[in-house]
Amino acid sequence: HVQLVESGGGSVQAGGSLRLSCAARGYTYDTYCMGWFRLAPGKQREGVATIAQGRGSAVYADSVRGRFTISRDNAKNTVDLQMSSLKPEDSAMYYCAADTRPRCWLSNPENFGYSGQGTQVTVS
Repeated sequence: HVQLVESGGGSVQAGGSLRLSCAARGYTYDTYCMGWFRLAPGKQREGVATIAQGRGSAVYADSVRGRFTISRDNAKNTVDLQMSSLKPEDSAMYYCAADTRPRCWLSNPENFGYSGQGTQVTVS
């Protein structure tokens, strides 16, 4: 049973930083690609970043490239999202996601097979 638990959300002023973390349980972690997507009120889900299995090649949405960094620790079964230079438009519920399909890290994380309950990020 795959479980993903996010943490690290909160409120921050524009230009600030936050680090989100996701703890994964219930599966062979390093065989899954991981990702983050977000959902803001009145908007569609938006993929933020994905990271491949193993060495972890990463893909970013244009809206966050250069400001956000996704990373994974296969020994700790965690995936983090370091967010810098935050903007009010980054405010959303952020969800961790996992999938095992081939080349899933090239796909939209909002369509991954598993996701967590989310953590709120508010930028003012």
